[in-house]
Amino acid sequence: MTNRFVLNETSYHGKGAISSIATEIQSRNFKKALVCSDPDLIKFGVTEKVTAILDSSQIPYEIFSDIKQNPTIQNVQKGVAAFKSSGADCIIAIGGGSSMDTAKAIGIIIENPEFADVRSLEGVAPTKNKCTPIIAVPTTAGTAAEVTINYVITDVENNRKMVCVDVHDIPIVAIVDPDMMASMPKGLTAATGMDALTHAIEGYITKGAWEMSDMFHLKAIEIISKSLRGAVANTDEGREGMALGQYIAGMGFSNVGLGIVHSMAHPLGALYDTPHGVANAIILPTVMEYNAPYTCEKYRDIAYVMGVKNAYDMPLEDARKACVEAVKQLSIDVGIPTDLKAIVKSEDVDFLSQSAYDDACRPGNPRDTSVEEIKALYLSLM
Repeated sequence: MTNRFVLNETSYHGKGAISSIATEIQSRNFKKALVCSDPDLIKFGVTEKVTAILDSSQIPYEIFSDIKQNPTIQNVQKGVAAFKSSGADCIIAIGGGSSMDTAKAIGIIIENPEFADVRSLEGVAPTKNKCTPIIAVPTTAGTAAEVTINYVITDVENNRKMVCVDVHDIPIVAIVDPDMMASMPKGLTAATGMDALTHAIEGYITKGAWEMSDMFHLKAIEIISKSLRGAVANTDEGREGMALGQYIAGMGFSNVGLGIVHSMAHPLGALYDTPHGVANAIILPTVMEYNAPYTCEKYRDIAYVMGVKNAYDMPLEDARKACVEAVKQLSIDVGIPTDLKAIVKSEDVDFLSQSAYDDACRPGNPRDTSVEEIKALYLSLM
């Protein structure tokens, strides 16, 4: 069996890393950038941290900000038009997954115009050309979209999220600067941090996992579990740890896939506009319990790196329970709700269950499932 790994050409990490953006643009001879960033980041001056560097280096740019929390087909279509009219030759994506996912879809369509119908990008689209060069600057510590080959676009007409997987969409440069994340409110920090933990745990137990991805995921779980509480409290150490941990998780899961936590979270975002990190965090412990018998010794490893004492001395069943409890406690400590009662309507459960089963992440789940079993999981959270 052959295993493939795809990562950024270049990445920068640490406080002040953002200062490298001008050098990267100039060394690659880019002439003008389309800056993709959401309205709130512009409003609160986060985007300006990057555009100020572009201004001081006299690098031309235009801003595209018609981007929703769960980006839509229409957002992508407008972004493609904005890129074409701007005369840009590269994209700078500033934000969380919404900005970066929109930028990826724009870049793919620009270089592969036969996929102008955004729906044609769902799944593993057979694109031929690398997307327009993207420099990704995350402002949240969670999605790791700056280092993944995945992006998610919402089909509003059909109330569903389209998971797109394409080796041609990965940003050429990732600039992971914790200073860009310092303005995140506590709730967003908690949600995106639990999203990162979900990536690491699902990536570790997914059917496609192997030794190299395991190395990344275990380290990511360790860093995230040590850093998230501090990040929510806005400590420098916590922010720096989360910036690194979420990136390492992305290095892994992008190459091996995820599971039904994400499959169940995606329809909640499409139907109710639920923040993706919140949906993942609520669902994660319940699905971990469901998957436990199919994870061999891996929950013992997770428990150990999350600080469970004597994880390797206790019976396997106890280690699995301790692992799930450690995840539950972290989620509670950072203020995540414990159920879906305030989100899901009972009349939507059948639709949600079928959508989750049809989701591209479902086949990677370590336990084979069914629509009825997914429905039971939703109901248990209500």
